[in-house]
Amino acid sequence: MLPFQLGLIDGPVHLVALGAHPDDIEIGCGGTLLKLAESVPELSAEFVIATGTPVRLEEARRAAELFLPECEVTVTSAELPDGRLPAYWNQTKELLEATARSSRRADLVLAPSKHDAHQDHRLIAELAPTVWRNHLVLHYEIPKWDGDFGRPWLYVELTEEQLREKVALLHKAYPSQVPHDWFDEEVFAGLARLRGMECRAPYAEAFTTGKATLTW
Repeated sequence: MLPFQLGLIDGPVHLVALGAHPDDIEIGCGGTLLKLAESVPELSAEFVIATGTPVRLEEARRAAELFLPECEVTVTSAELPDGRLPAYWNQTKELLEATARSSRRADLVLAPSKHDAHQDHRLIAELAPTVWRNHLVLHYEIPKWDGDFGRPWLYVELTEEQLREKVALLHKAYPSQVPHDWFDEEVFAGLARLRGMECRAPYAEAFTTGKATLTW
């Protein structure tokens, strides 16, 4: 595999992570968050979540603290209706635009995949590059019954320890989701092992991006 240097090693770094729902970000790229927290000095982050009940958003705040320990993290939500984001296009767009206007310049933006079958995820994915036009936007993937996985081309390698920590923190942060049949270690570890095999690593999280500039 060819290495791709993000240029985030020296810090400080500001991360913007976008999710349609509480838990999207951590399911899609929780291992990447753990690696960033470990390796990037002076990391700060904003989690922007379009939907969520008070209970679910409190879980999201807890998750942000767990996945980015000792980092400055804020969590913002518009509390829009779950499953109805396309009907709230203006409010969703304004949520992202307001984040871009009021926050520090983002060094990295994480968003759902444009090929995601869930309409809420897909809308966030489509809007992200229109708001952060001059930024690196990486699109993460979320396992679901729709069977909508594409062909990613950028991988973040994870050790077994990092993968197990991701799974443990997901269960700790989101107890409301544990009863779901898809919210289990085998689902999360299985996808990570498959992506790891693709990049010859023990485990990995995979991303796509519409545009990037290679510099050296």
